[in-house]
Parts: sequence; C-alpha cells; structure tokens
Amino acid sequence: MVKAIFLVLGGFCVYVMGTLSYIGIALLMGIESACIPLPSELIMPYAGAMTEPSVNAELSRQFNIALPQFNLFFAAVAGALGCNLGSELAYRIGATGGRRAIEKFGKYVLLSKHELAIADRWFDKRGDIIVFVARLLPVVRTFIAFPAGVARMNWTKFHIYTFVGSLPWCYALGYVGQRLGLSLLDESSPLKHFMHKFDAVIAAVIVIGAVWFVRSRLKALRGYREEAAASAEKAP
Repeated sequence: MVKAIFLVLGGFCVYVMGTLSYIGIALLMGIESACIPLPSELIMPYAGAMTEPSVNAELSRQFNIALPQFNLFFAAVAGALGCNLGSELAYRIGATGGRRAIEKFGKYVLLSKHELAIADRWFDKRGDIIVFVARLLPVVRTFIAFPAGVARMNWTKFHIYTFVGSLPWCYALGYVGQRLGLSLLDESSPLKHFMHKFDAVIAAVIVIGAVWFVRSRLKALRGYREEAAASAEKAP
C-alpha cells in the first residue's frame, strides 16, 4: 500500500525529471517556489534517489521510463536555481502589485491569507535576512518571496539569499532520498523491516497528511469565496 501511494505521489515528479533531467528538477522546484502546491519534500528526495545506480534502476523499472543518473550536488544546484526561478515570479507580483495583487494571486493557488500573514510578519520582524532563513524551513519558505517583493528588497540580494538558503535545503532532502532509497533496497536494512512491519501505520500517516493538505487548501479557497460573497452583499 505504501509503495502504491508513493508511486502515485511521485509519478509526476519522476516523469518530469526523467524527461527533462536537471532542467526537470529546476522546473519542479520552480513550480513550488511560485507557490503552486508541489512540495520540495517530495521532489528532491526522488532526485536524490536517482543519484544511486541501483535505486535509479529500480525506479526506472517501477515507472517504466529510462531515467538519467543525477549527481547529488548538481541536483541540489538545479533545485536551488529552480527556487530562484519560481521566486522571481512571486517577487515580481509583490513588487508590482503589492499586497492586493498577492491576495488576488493567492486564491488561484490556494494560499490562505493566514499563510501570507505569517510571511509578512516574519519579514517585517527580521528584515532581508529572513529570506535566507526561511529557505531552510518548510512551509514559510514558499511564501517569503511575496513580502520581499512588496518591500522592494534589493533584487540581487534577494536572489543571493534565495539561492544560498535553498542549496542546503535541496541537498539535505536529496541526501535523505539517496539514503532512503538504498535502505529500502537492502533486504537486511532495519528501515525496510520497519516499513514492512508498520506498513498500515505508515500508509495511514501518509493518507492523513494528504487529507490535511487537501482540507487546508479547500479551507483557503472557501475563505476567499466567503470574502467575495460578503463584498458582493455590501456592494450597492
């Protein structure tokens, strides 16, 4: 069951990376950094798994596609460059349209106003350096480019902080994927035995996580719709 879930969740990422190689990694991470819900926690571990020949061969067999073999460092660099690519879009939206444009854009990618408020608060409290710090953290790393754009943070500094903060994040996730892939191929690995023994529990955690993610996105969409309806009622 766990295997089937991971096949479904990772199929798109593996296909894109298999087709476009390092450009595929950059593209997928760019999608995430443009605030479109495609988590780096899924993208980079698969990229990392594709750095090991034995794991790469197993993934090729599972997904029935010839996969390139990545270098872990270059995969991380491609991921970090993708973060810069996607963040540029978010930065420009904030810089040219301000907060109003961010909220308008946010409803199309199901970002809640609460999540945007967190990014705003972090940036206001810590200043430019939070762009670097946020890239090392889940969730807020995706949204921090918006307030940076609104504040018209120096463009060069923004991209330097984005790349330098994203590189260790991408490398760490890639390394986890590399080691996890090797462990799951090793029949004597304690991790493999754990996965088999607690298959149902792990599957339940994954399903609960997926349900939480979908519900949070639907909640964000409902919030925008309720606000639009309230505005329509107030209009003459």
